[in-house]
Amino acid sequence: MSEKMYPIPFDSLMNWVTSEYAQCGDVFGVHKHYHASGKSLPIFGEHIETPFGPAAGPNSQLAQNIIAAYAAGARFFEVKTVQKMDGAELAACVPRPCILAADEGYNQEWSTELTVQQAQDEYIKAWCALKIMSKVYGFGDPDGFVFNMSVGYDLEGIKGEKVNSYIDNMMDASNTAQFKECLAVLTELFPQEKDFIAGISPRVSRSVTVSTLHGCPPQEIERIASYLLTEKGLHTFVKCNPTILGYKTARTILDSMGYDYIVFDEHHFNEDLQWADAVPMFERLQALADSRGLEFGLKLSNTFPVDTTRNELPGTEMYMSGRSLFPLTIEMCSRISRQFNGKMRISFAGGAEFFNCDKLFAAGIWPITVATTILKPGGYNRLAQMVEKTEKLPYHAFNGTDSAAISDMSAASHSDFHHLKPIKPLPA
Repeated sequence: MSEKMYPIPFDSLMNWVTSEYAQCGDVFGVHKHYHASGKSLPIFGEHIETPFGPAAGPNSQLAQNIIAAYAAGARFFEVKTVQKMDGAELAACVPRPCILAADEGYNQEWSTELTVQQAQDEYIKAWCALKIMSKVYGFGDPDGFVFNMSVGYDLEGIKGEKVNSYIDNMMDASNTAQFKECLAVLTELFPQEKDFIAGISPRVSRSVTVSTLHGCPPQEIERIASYLLTEKGLHTFVKCNPTILGYKTARTILDSMGYDYIVFDEHHFNEDLQWADAVPMFERLQALADSRGLEFGLKLSNTFPVDTTRNELPGTEMYMSGRSLFPLTIEMCSRISRQFNGKMRISFAGGAEFFNCDKLFAAGIWPITVATTILKPGGYNRLAQMVEKTEKLPYHAFNGTDSAAISDMSAASHSDFHHLKPIKPLPA
């Protein structure tokens, strides 16, 4: 397998989709498709038919990734982060291999390794593909899914021509060559749907998640979020790092659950956003969003920086995810929910999987995005299991998080065997 990603032209992509579906009913190997029930959840002035989707990561950067996830039941897509460094320059900074998901996950990824222009084209291709697939194959409402941008890592880069153009074109793709090509290809493939195709909305995204590097000053985080709210008019989530819990809390939780072999020191905890700075900043950003009629929330959480000590991956540092991250992230959720009396919206990514997704959703935490679990055997089909598990629960607009339920989840995670690291007992 090549370490380099090669985008597939849209006509080839759609020929692949239509021929595979006609021959065996699969969509990029996903054989169990989700057909929407008619329920939906309002968000960002749009709506989603399920609360799940891929987090900004390896499963949301190529059009075929997004298409496969949609077929399995994803309806909220946090597309891979873009920044001013991209393409070959970025790829040269990423060691190989860069992902290990044998148990808890580790990675050394950053933002997309495509160019920003290529990333934009991939997301537009995926957007148009999902529109026609939902209509022709009966997967759901053509307006029943949402694309959420992810941008980083500093305001200067975000305001630069490369990322600024990306944001503008994702907000309105009507003048892009890729959008025009997609409509032409779809019209040729599905002439009976020409009126529907002509009406596909060019508004690919109305929302954004702010991603910052470890050590980013709180003033810079606030400037970025304020800019996206006021200058771009985007519904905005701010992604937070687990280091906000403090070194002692993180170390104690992981040690008590069998992850004492995971090595990290205090420097990220000291350099990253502190609780005392975070709370008033989030209050100001919420007030700013409210004044603009926009939605604001927190993305909990980013991956967790740890040392490479057992040759897991090249280099000296990597980022932890998956089931060992869940107890840290759910504790973050608990503290945020209590601090803001359940009124702060939380978008979750931090070890969500089949065994906890229903509890997260029932507690008012959604959308829920995943990465590590769909890197494991079963892949995108794991999304279908999560959708089936939560679909029986009530769907309604966000009306707050259940602080008591989240606190209970946090406490229970410390003894939940789905998150504990098995420890061989000492001889008697």
